[in-house]
Amino acid sequence: MTRLSSYVMLMLAILLVSAACITMARSSGADGGNASFDRRTRISMMANLHTTEIPSDRIEKEIEEKTGIQLDIQWVPDGSYDEKVFAALATGTLPQVLYLKNAASLSYFRDEIRSGLFWEIGPYLDGYPNLKRLKPEVLRNTAIDGKLYSLYQERALARSGIIYRKDWADRLGLPAPETLDDLYEMLKGFTYDDPDNNGIDDTIGLTDRNDLIYGAFKTISSYYGTPNHWGWHNDSLQPEFVFPQYMETMKFFKKLHSEGLVNEDFPITSKTDQQELFITGKAGVYIGAMGDVLSLQSRLLANDPEAVLDVQNRVRGPEGYGIWASQGYGTVILFPKSAIATEEELKNVLSFYDSLMSPELANLMYWGIEGTHYTVQDGKAVAVDAFELREKDVKPYQALMAGSFSTIPGMLEPVNTNEVKAKAERLIYDNESFLINDPTAPLESPLYNEIGVRLNERMRDATYQFMLGMIDEKGFEAEIDRWLEEGGSQIIEEYQTSYRSTVGPYLHEEYR
Repeated sequence: MTRLSSYVMLMLAILLVSAACITMARSSGADGGNASFDRRTRISMMANLHTTEIPSDRIEKEIEEKTGIQLDIQWVPDGSYDEKVFAALATGTLPQVLYLKNAASLSYFRDEIRSGLFWEIGPYLDGYPNLKRLKPEVLRNTAIDGKLYSLYQERALARSGIIYRKDWADRLGLPAPETLDDLYEMLKGFTYDDPDNNGIDDTIGLTDRNDLIYGAFKTISSYYGTPNHWGWHNDSLQPEFVFPQYMETMKFFKKLHSEGLVNEDFPITSKTDQQELFITGKAGVYIGAMGDVLSLQSRLLANDPEAVLDVQNRVRGPEGYGIWASQGYGTVILFPKSAIATEEELKNVLSFYDSLMSPELANLMYWGIEGTHYTVQDGKAVAVDAFELREKDVKPYQALMAGSFSTIPGMLEPVNTNEVKAKAERLIYDNESFLINDPTAPLESPLYNEIGVRLNERMRDATYQFMLGMIDEKGFEAEIDRWLEEGGSQIIEEYQTSYRSTVGPYLHEEYR
């Protein structure tokens, strides 16, 4: 019995004892008992509600009018969403459209998908002009055994870059870093050349935190050309920490630490404390999500009204440009066979989603009704200054979208009056020009699911120990050997087997 199947049986037992798991679900759209209504014009769906109240039906009625489809939406609060999904699966009452809670949820449905509970939609997508614009690299990440069963809600593929004190850089005559050497020189100057001009040795170059992924390490590792979690070596999938580029990244951080260019306690520093060093003028470089520049700037200016920030994403390493890519989706949309009986019905549902990816309907779902929820200024959208109205009418429907700005030409982008924030958003999309993808995203290793977190924690600790000078290269290699002996070798083989057994158009040689 699979993990999900076991959970479903547990939830079914709970349902027999209590109805608490299925509260606050609303079915919108009228005349649910009208026997004369043609089922092909009605689409039922279960959607995650991230607001405190069920939305008004203003946007829903607009969608129905523009598509000719009557919607039957079950809005389920986020806190009980998984319970409701598992209960519906156990009782055979899934809707025609099922949104999973988040990207991680897909892994729990692998066996149920393989068992034939959901429609494979990959062969149909080329027949829909809007759906076929969905990004192939993201579709690959959602594939199960090389087959596509889901649409996805878009998230930026690579948000990481450098946020730095431009006023400090200008004072020291330093340009935006374009190479790793440039970045090092900036960190050194920000530490030792009195960039705040106060005559006191009280600054450091880089503020970092205890996170090898969303802190500075993985982004700089990308600049060195390190694979993204896993990579190919001698026709074999291997974990990132066996590659020489990973070692070069560790050496770079070891140098920063030994020279005092980064906060000394970065392996135990929280994100809050990391940001505090930046906004209080103690550090000049923050590496992470470039979108953080807006909040960092606001808080920094409260302490130093003369401060100026800038962002940079293109840092050339030994192998050119590169940045690690996320999976590119927030969640996925599945189509249960228990609720969609025929291929014709499936095509009707996919046609509806093709319509939702038109600019008109995408703007309606994301921004609301023009003149009520937003206005257009210079071809961009300006949300009205009425938070409660947007929360009540619009925000929940954003969770129903497929695709987003980069896959829907004509979708209105927001007016951004903050120049550095607007630049950060441009650079986030520029990152997609040189992505480093994770080749194991659509693959599966049962042993990794069981012990991968524990094994990765050991390599995480070894990485920090190397950067702090507690172990040398031989010591790090010994940790790799332990990783292999305690299950890593089997994980590698399982990923290899998964790759070899994966067929279809969603795994291409470019992934290698």
